[in-house]
Amino acid sequence: MRKSTTLLAAGAVAALASAMAGASGASAADSSARAIPVQLLSFNDYHGHLEATDRPLASDPAATPAGGVEYLSAKLTQLRAKVGDKNSLTVAAGDTIGGSTFLSGMFHDEPSVESLNTLGLDVTSVGNHEFDEGTAELLRMQNGGCHPVDGCYFPSEPYAGAKYPYLAANVVKKSDNKLLLPGTTIRYVGGVPIGFIGLTLKGTPSLVDPAGVASVRFTDEIQTVNQQAGALNRKGVKAIVVLIHQGGQQDPTTSNYDGCVGFNGPIADMAPKFSALVDVVVSGHTHQPYVCTQSDPQGRPRLVTSAASYGQMVTETYFTINSVSKDVNRSSFVSHNVIVDRANTPDPAETAVIGKWQSLAGPIAGKVVGTVAQDVTGDSSGNRGIETPMGDLIADAILWGTQSGNTQLAFMNVGGVRASFLTNQISNSEQPGEITYTEAYNVAPFGNLLVSLDMTGQQIKDTLEQQYVAGRPGGRDALGLGVSEGFSYTWDATQPQGSRVVPGTMALNGVPMDMAATYRVGTINFLANGGDSFTGFMAGTNLLGGKEDLANLVDFLGAHPGVTPPPDRVTGL
Repeated sequence: MRKSTTLLAAGAVAALASAMAGASGASAADSSARAIPVQLLSFNDYHGHLEATDRPLASDPAATPAGGVEYLSAKLTQLRAKVGDKNSLTVAAGDTIGGSTFLSGMFHDEPSVESLNTLGLDVTSVGNHEFDEGTAELLRMQNGGCHPVDGCYFPSEPYAGAKYPYLAANVVKKSDNKLLLPGTTIRYVGGVPIGFIGLTLKGTPSLVDPAGVASVRFTDEIQTVNQQAGALNRKGVKAIVVLIHQGGQQDPTTSNYDGCVGFNGPIADMAPKFSALVDVVVSGHTHQPYVCTQSDPQGRPRLVTSAASYGQMVTETYFTINSVSKDVNRSSFVSHNVIVDRANTPDPAETAVIGKWQSLAGPIAGKVVGTVAQDVTGDSSGNRGIETPMGDLIADAILWGTQSGNTQLAFMNVGGVRASFLTNQISNSEQPGEITYTEAYNVAPFGNLLVSLDMTGQQIKDTLEQQYVAGRPGGRDALGLGVSEGFSYTWDATQPQGSRVVPGTMALNGVPMDMAATYRVGTINFLANGGDSFTGFMAGTNLLGGKEDLANLVDFLGAHPGVTPPPDRVTGL
C-alpha cells in the first residue's frame, strides 16, 4: 500500500518551477489563482509479471535488469516522494491481467490484482486481455468473490476484488445498451478534479475468444473519447486524461525509449482526432516505449505516452492545473520514461504478496515436464507475422493431441505462443535443459481448448490468406500461423492481399492438396471462433472438442523429450 509522504520542498520538480509561479487560463488580475502541481505515473501491459525474472528491455541499450513488482512498487514510491502522495496519481492503460506468467495466471490473476492493490494503482482502463476469460470473470476481478470453478484459494481470505476501478467506456452490454463497467472516473488533486476516460481498442473481439465477449459490443474509440470528454466537461471537469489500450511504435532503428522518432501506428493516427478537451493520452497494447507530443484539433500540444510492458518501465509526467480555470497548463508538460531498475530496496509488502502465492504454487511450479535440447524461439514477444519454430512446435503438439479427432494438419497463432523454450532458462532450480510446469504454462497461459474440424482445401487456403489483412483490428496487418509437420506451402508477399498463397504449392506429406477435398484440421478454440481475424476457421464443420491446451502441451513434452526447433515448413513467410 502507499505510504504517506509529505511534500518535499527541496525535492520539488525543477521543471515545474516557472509554471508554478503563474497560473495559465486565469485573468492577470486574479491573484487567487494557483498552479497546482500534478505528477502522473503510468504504465501498461503488466500481464501479471510479479516476479523479477524478465530479461532487460530490448529498447534499453544499457541492458539494465528491470521489472518485478517489488521493484515497480519501490520505484513508484521513490518517484512519488518528489511531490508527495497528495499530488501524485498512478494509472495504467490496460492488460493488467491476462496473458500472465504462471504465478498469476495459474490463479486466475488474483495475484496480479492483489499486487496492483498493494502498489496503490488509482485507475486503469481495460485492455483486450482483461476479457481473456470473458465478461463475467472481468466483473469478478473488479468486484471480488471466489472463482466459480476453483473456489477460494485462501478460504479465510476470500478474493476481495480490485480497489481501483477498471474503466471500459466503449464496452456496451447488448442486453440493455448500458456500459459493462464505468467509462470514467474523477480524482482530485489540490481540490481540482481530473477526469479519466478508459477504453480498449474496438478490435478486442478479434483478439480474445469471441464467445467470451458475445454479450457486449465495442464502440469506436474516437467517438467514445469525444463523447465522454464532452460529458466530463459539462460536469465542470476541465483536466482530462485518456487511458486507452491501443498503441503505436517508434522507428524500429531507434534505441531512444524516451523519445518519439518516426511515431506511427493506430494511436498515432487516432489520438490527434480526440477532442481538444483531452490533455494527456496514456496508451498501451504494442508493448513499446515512447513519449510524444502531438497537436490536438485546436493545434495545442498534447502528450501521448507508453511505457513498454511487464512493469519494467514507468512514464513520469508532470503538469500544473490552474486553480481557477481548473484546466491544464500544457506549456508545463514534462514527461519521460523511467526504467524500473532493481537498484532500490524491494517493497516488502510486495515480497509478501509474491511469497503468499509462491507457497500455493510451489508443489506444481517446479515439476519437470519435459526437456529441450536446443533453444526453440519465436514467441509473441517477437515478430508475429512470420513462421516461427515455437509456432510450429505448438502446432505439432496440437496435431499430436487431436489424433482422436483424426486430424491431418494443425495450426497455431504465433500471438498465442507467449514464451519460448530455452536450454539455459532456470525457473525453479531445475537443471539446464529441463522444462518445468511453470515454463510450459508461460508458453500456453490462456486455457484454450483443442478443436478438430473439417475444412476443404479451399477453406484452408482462404484462412492462410488471412495471415495478411490490411488494417486488421489490433494494429498488426501481418499475423503468422504455425503449421504442423507434413504440411507445407509457399507464400509470396509481393502479391496483393488474398492472393499470397502460391497456387498449387499447398501439400500434405508431399502430396498436393485438392482444393475441393475435405481435410481434418486441428487448432484451438480461439482460432476456431475467428480470433485474430482468422474468420476462415469458422467455415469448418463437424467440430470436436479436445483437452485444454496447456495439459496437452505438458503431455506432448513428456512424450517427446529433447525438443528441438522444427525445420521451416513455409517458403517465403
